[in-house]
Amino acid sequence: MPLVRRVAASASILLRARLAAALGLALLAGTASAQIVRKADILPPQDVAYPGQIQLKVDASDTRQGIFRVHESLPVQAGRVTLLYPEWIPGAHSPSGPVAQLAGLSFSANGKPLPWKRDPYDVYAFHVDVPAGATTLEADFQYLSSRGGGFQMTDRMLMLDWDQMSLYPAGYYTRGIQVLPSVTLPAGWQFGSALRAASKDGASTTFNPVSYETLVDSPIYAGLHFKQVDLTPKGGAPVMLNIVADEPKDLEITPGQLAAHRALPVQATRLFGSHHYDHYDFLFSLSDELAGNGLEHHQSSENGLDRGYFTGWKDNPTDRDLLAHEFTHSWNGKFRRGADLSTPNFSEPMGDSLLWVYEGATQYWGFVLTARAGLWTPQQFRDALAMVAANYDRNRVGFQWRTLEDTTNDPTAAHREALPYRSWQMSEEYYSAGQMVWLQIDARLRQLTGNRKSLDDFAKAFFGVDDGSDVVHPYTFQDVINTLDGVAHDDWAGFLKTRVQTVAPPLLDGIAASGWKLVYTDTPSEYEAQYNRAAQSPRHRYNFAWSIGLTMNPDGSINDVRWNGPAFKAGVSTGAKLVAVNGQEYSTETLAQAITAAKGGQTPITLLLQFQGGLRTVQVDYHDGLQYPHLVRVEGAPDYLSQIIQPRG
Repeated sequence: MPLVRRVAASASILLRARLAAALGLALLAGTASAQIVRKADILPPQDVAYPGQIQLKVDASDTRQGIFRVHESLPVQAGRVTLLYPEWIPGAHSPSGPVAQLAGLSFSANGKPLPWKRDPYDVYAFHVDVPAGATTLEADFQYLSSRGGGFQMTDRMLMLDWDQMSLYPAGYYTRGIQVLPSVTLPAGWQFGSALRAASKDGASTTFNPVSYETLVDSPIYAGLHFKQVDLTPKGGAPVMLNIVADEPKDLEITPGQLAAHRALPVQATRLFGSHHYDHYDFLFSLSDELAGNGLEHHQSSENGLDRGYFTGWKDNPTDRDLLAHEFTHSWNGKFRRGADLSTPNFSEPMGDSLLWVYEGATQYWGFVLTARAGLWTPQQFRDALAMVAANYDRNRVGFQWRTLEDTTNDPTAAHREALPYRSWQMSEEYYSAGQMVWLQIDARLRQLTGNRKSLDDFAKAFFGVDDGSDVVHPYTFQDVINTLDGVAHDDWAGFLKTRVQTVAPPLLDGIAASGWKLVYTDTPSEYEAQYNRAAQSPRHRYNFAWSIGLTMNPDGSINDVRWNGPAFKAGVSTGAKLVAVNGQEYSTETLAQAITAAKGGQTPITLLLQFQGGLRTVQVDYHDGLQYPHLVRVEGAPDYLSQIIQPRG
């Protein structure tokens, strides 16, 4: 630019700056009289009964297009009404209500349409002005079910979550809102739910009225191919396994499988010394099409796995802890939950600070109960635990900068999306790292009491109160401390703060304290080998994390690169696709062979990567061979681990 033009431009810029400054001062001067209050205009919830009963009808018969059609009738009075779409769903640990899937919303009263307006600062809130003389507000909309990451509805089965199919009035605790729900399913379909049917009319079922809180906690799984299996313990409350499957053959259960599943509620009630449900329904989908799932409810749980759960039993032990995990939540997470998670409705933000108890202890007991019930052999339990321990030995280096407690913020911070470097960023480690902490607690209780007391005693003291009651008992960090101290006196606050609120926690202490140690060999355990053979499922990964530092997706794309591991130092990036290894087309076998061949040598492993539209070659300087985790006994030490998984008589 010539000098004259630059000077003129500078003058122009200076003039604009002065004008902007003057305008800014004028605007600031006016703010005292024209404040913009950026706050949602929503009545806070009150613990009073909502006048009248809401009628909620869901037509779930359009399986071809995956559309749920909703009609809702709400008793109202004239004036402004605010309806809320659930945002904070119990068990989701984040504001994840899928309001974007709601479509076609319309309101009417006395047969006339009414305009509505979404709140400008809360996209989950809808305002409607009800005219004088109207006593019922009619609402209609569609819920357009998920297409990505697995379907919510197929031509053979569906999952129906009432929070996605309903609006509720602001200004009330959800436990004070009564709802009469009904559903229409495709002809010939059967369903499972914690709700109890009041009447049937063809393909439509009307349920007994419940509070809106209970309704949201009581989903439906329905399907063309359905089986209900009675798992009720002798003398206990009814427990049912409701299975929907892609094909009738996927429903076939052997006597041994049935015995193990029937043992699960027996072992759980013996562990906790109580139950807090009138009846319990496992909702279980076995499908390659319907989305996988695992979500807890007080009197039911949503569980979704691949269709070969029963038919491929011998070769597929992975994920068998799912049912035990979600069942445990009836006690831990539903009957008792962190105080900052106990909210009056589904719009108030939840706090996740105690998820290392809610999910961590549940993850621990999920493993333990799976073994006690016989869904896993003792060896499968140890192999699964070894893989968890190895992650915190080598592959979760992010604890160098984060605490376990800080990871309880992950569902809200990351929205459960894929992360570029999970080993460094971490992702909801309160599950498995929390599990390792609770193993340490179990071992420590045994050490302190000469093996007379264990975490079973904590479970009974903490969750065994008010047997038969479903009234929520929130807990605090101090409640956990006090109950542990009642089992065996110790500095439990210091013990837990070192592991939960401090970086670099000693997460492997529980393995050693239980009489075992973590070792690595060049051969995977049978459990891990089966885990890898099942890698066609998106839940599974080929794991080279403990050696070269890569976790692979089935298609050869790189799921994660261990931060500062051998592959990372060579410049490998998450999201790249491995094309060739040492000049040979990539396969998991080719990569394993290359890692083995490089052991003890000096020649690097050559990887050809496809990344961002191009190809590049990297040299990985790694020579320690394949590394797979195993647990082996510590000679002379008490074997607490074997005692922990012994079935309770």
